[in-house]
Amino acid sequence: MIVKCPNCKTSVEWTSENAFKPFCSERCKLIDLGEWFFEEKRIAGDEIDIENEFAFENEE
Repeated sequence: MIVKCPNCKTSVEWTSENAFKPFCSERCKLIDLGEWFFEEKRIAGDEIDIENEFAFENEE
C-alpha cells in the first residue's frame, strides 16, 4: 500500500521494513513530533485544569 507522508506529502510504501511509517524519513517524523511538542498541532477538546482535577481527587 502507498500512503502520503503527513509532513512532505511524498509517496511512501507501507511495509514492515519502513521504520518511519507513515513518514518518509526520520526527519519528517521528528518535524511532526516537534509540532506536537510545541502545541502547533493538537486534538480538539476542552482544556483540563490539572491542579484542580487532582485536588478534588485528594479531598475524598
